[in-house]
Amino acid sequence: MDYIIKNAKIVDKRKTLVGDLWISNGKIKKISNNIDSFGKEIIDGEGKVVMPSFIDMHVHLREPGQTEKEDLITGEKAALKGGFTHVCAMANTNPVCDNEKTIEYILNKHKENEICNLTQISALTKRLKGEEFVNIDEMREYTNLFSDDGLNVDDIELFKEALELSKEKDFKILTHCEPEAETIKRDLKLLTDVGGNLHICHISLRKSLDLIKEYKDKGLDFSCEVTPHHLFEWNNEYRVNPPFGTKDDRDAMIEGIKEGIIDAIATDHAPHTKKDKENGSPGISGIEEAFSYVYTVFKEEGISLNCLSDKMSYAPSKLLGLDEALIEEGKDANLVLVDLNESHKINTSNFVSKGKNTPFEGRQVYGKILITIKNGEIAYKNEERKNDNR
Repeated sequence: MDYIIKNAKIVDKRKTLVGDLWISNGKIKKISNNIDSFGKEIIDGEGKVVMPSFIDMHVHLREPGQTEKEDLITGEKAALKGGFTHVCAMANTNPVCDNEKTIEYILNKHKENEICNLTQISALTKRLKGEEFVNIDEMREYTNLFSDDGLNVDDIELFKEALELSKEKDFKILTHCEPEAETIKRDLKLLTDVGGNLHICHISLRKSLDLIKEYKDKGLDFSCEVTPHHLFEWNNEYRVNPPFGTKDDRDAMIEGIKEGIIDAIATDHAPHTKKDKENGSPGISGIEEAFSYVYTVFKEEGISLNCLSDKMSYAPSKLLGLDEALIEEGKDANLVLVDLNESHKINTSNFVSKGKNTPFEGRQVYGKILITIKNGEIAYKNEERKNDNR
């Protein structure tokens, strides 16, 4: 495709400007004012914002074995609708993604459609039991991310060895910490002792933020994330893992964003059937409205779009070793066009995801994804009725 987005506000981590964006052969060819549009398709960007597309370090796509909740096609389409062109899928599938056969199955199934880009995460220990490592060398051929997702590696010596291996074999460990602050403190002490590549998933408590700040101030190298729903809500009994915190905990997450303590925002998109939620399964189907949750909070808190682009695009790209998510000439055209002025109500009947599980049905939010562009192609275009819940 060869087209121009005209007169848009162009925003990434480093800059804000107004102009035209020429996209050709999958690349950003030119950024300027009044680019000659002769013979090219035009997308009207007047009053809209173009940003790098989002990258999600933490999703559950449920395939194989739980396709009644989600599958690769519905999950990846939901990601595109939310403005994401790259997602990282957790290993708590059935069977667990802890061996070559399972990860090859997932990646081959993904390649049949390749709706968005996918990094499949490997389990760190066999069957997520925290007892014996997976074949790291074998799985390292397919991924550089390892996680037991919702389960700790409680064996201190085993986790210490995992950190040492992550340094030796150049992979990243993504940890879910439960109980949160206590386990974070343990892990950061071990990281101080032996080094390694550690990313702390979905923090939600002020105590956790204080610990992370303490160790970062000491110069310890690691990263962490927060979810959109832990920024958007507090004191809610809806079951998520980790649970919603207090208003003070939520305010701490905002402080962590503003002060640069929290590195990234990741959705922890966790689709469930209605029956599974009724039976207590934790999680929110959140990837389609993640941008709106975050932008609504950032708008209220006076946090810049540049910061949003950092946390949802640039920082994840750096943490994953991908090309920097910036809008620059010559880079791959992975972009999202958004309308910041459009207010709407959350309506799960419009969700592409099989998971309709959210406590935010009917809540008013700001910001709407209009177009998602992947490698220069328009991969998603919003076609919902203009008057729907507005």
